[in-house]
Amino acid sequence: MKREIIQTSDGSTTIHLPDWNESYHSKHGAIQEAKHVFIKNGLSLFEGKPVSILEIGFGTGLNAFITFLEAAKSNQQIDYVGVEAYPISSEEVLRMNYVSELDAETFSTVFEKMHQCAWEEKIPISENFDLTKRKQFFNEIADENRFDLIYFDAFGYRVQPELWSTEIFEKMFRSLKSNGILVTYAARGVVKRSMIEVGFKVEKLAGPPGKREMFRATKGL
Repeated sequence: MKREIIQTSDGSTTIHLPDWNESYHSKHGAIQEAKHVFIKNGLSLFEGKPVSILEIGFGTGLNAFITFLEAAKSNQQIDYVGVEAYPISSEEVLRMNYVSELDAETFSTVFEKMHQCAWEEKIPISENFDLTKRKQFFNEIADENRFDLIYFDAFGYRVQPELWSTEIFEKMFRSLKSNGILVTYAARGVVKRSMIEVGFKVEKLAGPPGKREMFRATKGL
C-alpha cells in the first residue's frame, strides 16, 4: 500500500496512506495527540512508579520516544513493548522530524536506536528504559497480567474495524494487571461497547486538538 510523509498542523510529520485516507497520527498534530492521549491521560497516572507499557501499533516510534523523554525527566523506570506487524522503512524513519520538533537533539541517537535495534529482544535503550519490539499481529498477543498501561494506537475503526473488536479487547484486558489502564484516541460507541463487554470500566475524556473526545479504560480487581 502506498505511503507518503506529510506534515501535521503542529509541524511534526506522520505517514499518510492515501488509498485509505488514513494517517498514523492526527493531521491536527502528531506530537500534540501523542502527548495528550498517551502521556497526559495515561503515563502521568503512574508518576514516580515503575511502569510496564504495551503499545498497539509501534509505527513511527513517536509514542515510545515521547515516553522515553518523559521518563528521563524523572528517572522513571519503563519496560516498553511495542507491537507492529508492518514496520516502517529506514528511509521513512529518517524523514520523521520528532527529534527537532521535540527539541530533543541530545537524544537523537535514542530515536535511531529504537528503530535500529533488533526485534523480539529486550533492548536497554538507557539505564531506565527497556524496549522490546515484537513483529506480530494484534490478534496474536497472548500476554497475561503483564502490563500496567496500554497505548492503543491502531488504525481507525473506519478502515480496520477488526482491530477494535471484542476479541482484541479481550486480549488487552487479559494482558493488563489489576487496575491497569488502556488509553486510546478513539471515542466511538461501538468501541466503548466492546470494551465494556470484556470487563473494562470506560471513561470518556476530552480529546486532543481536532478531536472532541477519547476513551480511557480501566481493568478492575
